Amino acid sequence: MATKLTSNRRALGDISNRRQNHAPKVVKVHRPITRKFGAGIAHDQLQHGQDTENLVTQRSKERGHVCEREKVKAARVDGESLIDDNPVKKFAENRECDYSSESSMSIETDDFHEESDSQIMSCVPADYMSTQTDINHRMRAVLVDWLIEVHLKFDLMHETLFLAINLVDRYLSRQGVTRKFLQLVGITGMLIACKYEEIFPPQLSDFIAISAGAYAREDVLKMEKSMLNTLQFNMSTPTPFVFMRRFLKVAESDNKLEMVSFYLLELCLVDYQTLRFPPSLVSAAAIYTGRCLLRMTPSWNSNLRHHCTYTEDQLQECGRAIEDIHRNAGLGKLTAVYRKYAIAKYSCVATLMKNC
Repeated sequence: MATKLTSNRRALGDISNRRQNHAPKVVKVHRPITRKFGAGIAHDQLQHGQDTENLVTQRSKERGHVCEREKVKAARVDGESLIDDNPVKKFAENRECDYSSESSMSIETDDFHEESDSQIMSCVPADYMSTQTDINHRMRAVLVDWLIEVHLKFDLMHETLFLAINLVDRYLSRQGVTRKFLQLVGITGMLIACKYEEIFPPQLSDFIAISAGAYAREDVLKMEKSMLNTLQFNMSTPTPFVFMRRFLKVAESDNKLEMVSFYLLELCLVDYQTLRFPPSLVSAAAIYTGRCLLRMTPSWNSNLRHHCTYTEDQLQECGRAIEDIHRNAGLGKLTAVYRKYAIAKYSCVATLMKNC
């Protein structure tokens, strides 16, 4: 006879034979923020901010209120994008002066006098190389010629090049440097100028690589600290580029005069003898020489004389020096500027002006 079970049979529990649907574990990937990746993040943040601002504005209109931000947006120029392809160019365009307006002319004149007063701080002694014991002006010319090639390779802005060379000259005028560390001074000056002027500056590793690994990371950082302390962190000094941009507006220049003027101005960067002239005089003389080479009449008009504060007689000495430099451009070993302005990007002005 079968035995009767007196206890209830318990239901089977979980014996771990079911298929589990666990969410996959998210692994955080730490990737370096490159220029393209950082620009994408900035674009997403600005786009999100724009959508939020549009929503707030719409709700404010429904309530019958006028949003203050809407007033600001109504004053903007139609069609202006959030991410400008060339923000530096847009900034320069926004600061353009209308010389037909007396108020704008007054503001620009005040700014010009401030920059003219502060250019004394950016000048270096014309004979500062006499205080150096291991380097000379020819080594400086080789360094500047190489920095122009580095500037072109990294596709940096014009003001970065002029500021970098200004930092190098000011540092060499105050500190003794051996020829072993002269290139280190150059790449450090370019690094500081990139941090000051560029939106997405090259990385420190890029400068180490372009110097063929001649210096370690610690060497560059140590030199950066020494340079900033020596210059007392004074980076806001007017370079010839600042005056050139202002004077070209006054001259109402076309693209050809602008390219020729910048070509002559960069030729002056390599030449040590041009350091005896103030930055504003070099810029004005470059425009004057460019107008003479292009056979523009008059070579120097009353408008230029008024805003540049230089007469035609005052430009003669510097103009003759620039003309001699231009005559010898492309000759010898230091031809970075000539090769740079011989390409189509710069309208091939170096080759076009060779026989002028």
